[in-house]
Amino acid sequence: MVTDIHQSQSHSWRQTLGGYIALMKLRVVELLLVTTVPTMIVAKNGWPSIWLVLATLLGGTLAAGGANAINMVIDRDIDAVMERTKLRPLVTGIMTPRAALVFALGLEFLAFGELWWLVNFLSAVLAISATLFYVFVYTIWLKRRSSQNIVIGGAAGAVPVLVGWAAVTNSLAWPPIVLFIVIFIWTPPHFWALAVRYRDDYEAADVPMLPVVASMERTTLEMLIYTVVLAAAAMLFGAVAHLGLLYAISSLVLNIGFIYMCAKLYVKARHDQAGGPEAMKVFHFSITYLTLLFVAMAADVFLRELINKH
Repeated sequence: MVTDIHQSQSHSWRQTLGGYIALMKLRVVELLLVTTVPTMIVAKNGWPSIWLVLATLLGGTLAAGGANAINMVIDRDIDAVMERTKLRPLVTGIMTPRAALVFALGLEFLAFGELWWLVNFLSAVLAISATLFYVFVYTIWLKRRSSQNIVIGGAAGAVPVLVGWAAVTNSLAWPPIVLFIVIFIWTPPHFWALAVRYRDDYEAADVPMLPVVASMERTTLEMLIYTVVLAAAAMLFGAVAHLGLLYAISSLVLNIGFIYMCAKLYVKARHDQAGGPEAMKVFHFSITYLTLLFVAMAADVFLRELINKH
């Protein structure tokens, strides 16, 4: 592990506050929350209580933020080596690893208590289980040992849909399980696209992401295969959740787009023309894909509700 770099330096309260906020990686959390609200709308078959939505989002933010902070404590040696992460607060020494860990654990306790008190016990357990899986299975066990790290570890990022469903129904069913599978399958092509762009970083840090240990051709082929399976899972969700034509058409268009983007990247890789810029296009589209897919879910519910009223 790297020592506490630059910790002799003093920092202003604004820098310190910004450091603690950075520990939570709120841009990543934002994507997780984008998936939670539409899931709650589908579970309710309409708009849930605004207070329930806010309580669920707050608990989810605290839990995911705490998990991200713990990840930075564990991975601070890797972060110091990688260009993409060398300005993270534990590398620059804005706070000590101990302070960051106390902060992270505090977030997790707050998340569990807030969800149990304002939402329900099942949601609280699911949220904390995602943190435990992310920290112990992905970060500690798999990340530095297996090229399948993000495949298995990505399950943690799929749990928020279970939390959202449980928040509304206090139970689980086939629709949230299929939706969990959708995000689980979406994660590898999404993250591997980013890993292609930062391959040299992961190689320097000795992290065996697939683009580091496999050829570009194999990496992009696996990304393509995952998007095909993802398309099937996304369409299956529409069936098990009894969504209508709006979701079906939106899902079909988005799936074709994602498959096309990955197929294009694979073809370029076969001719040694694929690289970081092309992979980042896939990465950015993958975020658009997931966002619009979940927007389509919610829109389909509201459209059906509007039609039924008339």
